[in-house]
Amino acid sequence: MFAPKFSLGVALVAFSLITGVASPALAAPVLTQHVSTRADAPPRVHGRAVYLWDATTGQDLLDKNAGKRMPVASLTKIMTAYIVLRDAKLDDKVTIKREDLEYAWDNDGSTADLEAGDTLPVSELLYALLLPSGADAAHALARVYGPGVPGFVNKMNAAARQLGLKDTLYVNADGLPTSRGDGYSTARDQARLAAIALQNPVFKKVTSTSEHSTEDGRYDWYNTNHMLDLPGAIGVKTGSTDAAGFCLAFAADRDGHRLIGIILGEDVANRRWNTAETLLDWATGNLTAA
Repeated sequence: MFAPKFSLGVALVAFSLITGVASPALAAPVLTQHVSTRADAPPRVHGRAVYLWDATTGQDLLDKNAGKRMPVASLTKIMTAYIVLRDAKLDDKVTIKREDLEYAWDNDGSTADLEAGDTLPVSELLYALLLPSGADAAHALARVYGPGVPGFVNKMNAAARQLGLKDTLYVNADGLPTSRGDGYSTARDQARLAAIALQNPVFKKVTSTSEHSTEDGRYDWYNTNHMLDLPGAIGVKTGSTDAAGFCLAFAADRDGHRLIGIILGEDVANRRWNTAETLLDWATGNLTAA
């Protein structure tokens, strides 16, 4: 059974929202798969790193290489959305430029099929960023709210330090490989970041949405996250590159607990969904009252 340790609010304070001091939850990584305070064995998981966390009690439920630094592909866009929601207004207007589209095309990034010259509010571009995982949307937002992409990346890294994500480095706003190499993070850091981002009701709403049409009907976007039909599912983000493998940040509210999981470096795309569903069901079956 899971013995509650502390509330989500205390858990978040503990990893630096106020003090900037890392908590025990961000201590040195354990590089073997394990689960604490459980009578039954955890399910076998694939992926180079897998982490399952009860954000309500602060308890680590499963840890397989959760502190290993790895590329995280489009999970990077969680931080991109965090910065945009912090620095922009939802009704701000952003005009898409040709360079935003060319960036995505030249780097083989996924796109939201934005068109140069279109002007969209930030509220719509967040859907373009997080549902189809548009690198074009990421570039446009970073360009405007850096201002400039390098300035925006600096903001991302400053926020990572402020939030106590000591094993995270961003090199762009989308997670695509660069000539300077990939950025990196850890499954543990990404779970903590997801917990923070999900406190924002706009982020939670967007990442919990299966499909979205813009008010003017010009765009229809579909979420790449296949977990949203599961009970209590609230996002969060998919990603994949050759270096990162197939990645998934997932979360669900179950029986008064917020469960957050990260899968990094999976070799088989569809196996992410099975692993995440199995982990959520396994954890849910053993929850105590929060």
